[in-house]
Amino acid sequence: MRPLSEEETREMFEKIAKYIGENLQLLVDRPDGTYCFRLHNDPVYYVSEMILKLAANISGDKLISLGTCFGKFTKTHKFQVARYSSRLPCTLCEV
Repeated sequence: MRPLSEEETREMFEKIAKYIGENLQLLVDRPDGTYCFRLHNDPVYYVSEMILKLAANISGDKLISLGTCFGKFTKTHKFQVARYSSRLPCTLCEV
C-alpha cells in the first residue's frame, strides 16, 4: 500500500470532482480525523490515518483491503469510480 503519485492524485480528484464538485475538500479535511487515499495494487482506498498506522504491521501480501474502496486505476492508467463508493460521499453530492 502506497500513497498516490501526483499524477494519480490529480486524475482521481478530477474524476471525483465531477460527482461531488467543490465538496471534494470535505473528504480530506474531516472534523473527525485525518483521512487519505492509498493505492494497493490497482484499487484506491479511502482510509483513516489512525487505521493506516495500525495496518503498517501487516505485510502487503497478506493485506486484502483497508478502508473504503473508492475506485481503481485501469491498465491504461485511467481512474474508474467504484459503484459501491457512491454511498460514502452522498451527503456531499451536488444536486
